[in-house]
Amino acid sequence: MGSQVEKVETDVYIKASPEKFHDVFCNRTHHIANVCPEKIQGVDLHEGEWGTEGSIVFWNYVHDGKACVAKEVVEAIDREKNKIVFKVIEGDLLDDYKSFRIIVEVSEATAQNGSVVHWTMEYEKLKNHTPDPHTLMQLAIDVSNDIDSHLSQTN
Repeated sequence: MGSQVEKVETDVYIKASPEKFHDVFCNRTHHIANVCPEKIQGVDLHEGEWGTEGSIVFWNYVHDGKACVAKEVVEAIDREKNKIVFKVIEGDLLDDYKSFRIIVEVSEATAQNGSVVHWTMEYEKLKNHTPDPHTLMQLAIDVSNDIDSHLSQTN
């Protein structure tokens, strides 16, 4: 089987500004565990500094009811587009996927106030019957909403 990169994408509408939301994912990633501890148990920096390309971030999270881990390298940060790219280099996702990349880009919502968080998950499956990561995307949506609620309360 020739592996091919597939992707799932979604938009989450939030009240917070693109800059504030991006700041949490880029520079204050470790705070996400404080915001939604039932979903994200911990985010630790293994190498580099928060908010820098090439740094290594280690996630402890709950996915489909089980405790999981992911070690990710921050592949790219585009502060003008409020975009960050994480590439999974170790962890539970690599049991099912040959490669896995998560892209978070936040832009101003045009229809109403607030922002749109555009999530993209690019992946190559190890086996044909591996499901697409829709439940992981739902986790990303839930975490986005939790962060947005947190940011709205702290204004």
